[in-house]
Formats: sequence, structure tokens, C-alpha cells
Amino acid sequence: MTAVKTALIIGASRGLGLGLVKHLLEDGWQVTATVRDPQKADALLALPGVQIKTLDMNDRQQLDQLGVELQDQVFDLLFVNAGIKGPAEQDAEVARQQDIGELFMTNAIAPIRLAQRFAGQVRSDTGVIAFMSSVLGSITIPDAPELALYKASKAALNSMTNTFATQLSDPSVTVLAMHPGWVKTDMGGEGADLDIDTSTAGLVEQVKAYAGKGGLWFINYKGDSLVW
Repeated sequence: MTAVKTALIIGASRGLGLGLVKHLLEDGWQVTATVRDPQKADALLALPGVQIKTLDMNDRQQLDQLGVELQDQVFDLLFVNAGIKGPAEQDAEVARQQDIGELFMTNAIAPIRLAQRFAGQVRSDTGVIAFMSSVLGSITIPDAPELALYKASKAALNSMTNTFATQLSDPSVTVLAMHPGWVKTDMGGEGADLDIDTSTAGLVEQVKAYAGKGGLWFINYKGDSLVW
């Protein structure tokens, strides 16, 4: 009898994170999901069987508390989805230092810090640690200048992910930097190419496909390799 797979999804109150939880549940996974504010997570709360935890990823005290609460659990998947778009004005000449700092902390530093905390609880041989990256994080693609700071934060995440992967004590664990596509979310807007269901179904399929491969991969929701 096959054991039930377990997942920890960081940032799941709406959008891609919520979509990931839905698809994992449909696939029979046991899911723990975090939200910054449970008062704004009605759609997640409506899903049966999800273990919901409160976490502001940038808050070290909350991260410590989550570590204590989940210390006995082993996960087949750790997916760090939480992230922000950053300031409306992304010109380095105009953006406020405080907003830039929050953007880089949320999108690049906090995801790695969290993954470092939980890496030892990811299942050996078949476990996956995934980060919600973006093709905009590729420094070889000069695209979307209006999102210059967001792009830089995702490039920083990719760089940090690269370092993180080289320092894993268990090289059998697969590390994925994943581009979900241009998705109709609050961040992506209604003009985006994909709906959440299509994107997150693809992301879950790639997680399953790459389990057991080990190493670091930068891919999109269809499994296509992306240039760093």
C-alpha cells in the first residue's frame, strides 16, 4: 500500500498557492498550508482536510514557532510560493528604500531562510523543494523593464537557490526553481495567458516528474528548461 504523500505549501491563501493546494488534495496528498492572515483565507479554509498554519515568512519569530509546530513531520514536497510584486513604481531612481528592502527580503531572502529550516524534514531520495520563481528572473532575457525591481528580486532568488542547492546535506533531494507562466492572478492581471488551474496542475505534474532526480532545475509549468 502506497504511503500518502505530504506537502508544505508556503503562501496559500489565494492565487497560485491555493491552486497548488487544490491540485495536491485532488491527487490524494496530505497538505499543510501557511497564510499570513487566516481572516483572509476563506477559500483555503473551505477545503477539507488542510492543516492551516499562520506565517508571515519575513517574521523570524513566526518562523521559529512554525518550526516547533511541525518538527515531527516529514514532507515529500516543500513549495515556497509566497512573494510580492513590490512597489508600483519600479524605477530605481524613484522607488523607496523601504519598499525595495521588503521586496528583496520577501522574494529572495525569506524563501531560502525558510527552506534552510525545513530541508532536513524533506524526504530523502524522492523529496522536492520548490521555489516559485519566474522567467523574469533570467538575467539573459531583457524583458519587462516596467518590472525591473521584481525581476531583480527573482534573479536574486535564483542565485540564492543555486547556492542553497549546493549546500544541501542530502543531495538526493530535488530543488526546483519554477516559472508558473503568465497567470491570471492579482499579480499577473486579467490580461495574462493562463488560468490558475492550468498553471498549478502543470506545476504539480512537474513536481511529481522531477521527484527522485536530485539536483537543481529551472523549469516552467510544462517542464521546459529555462536559461538562468
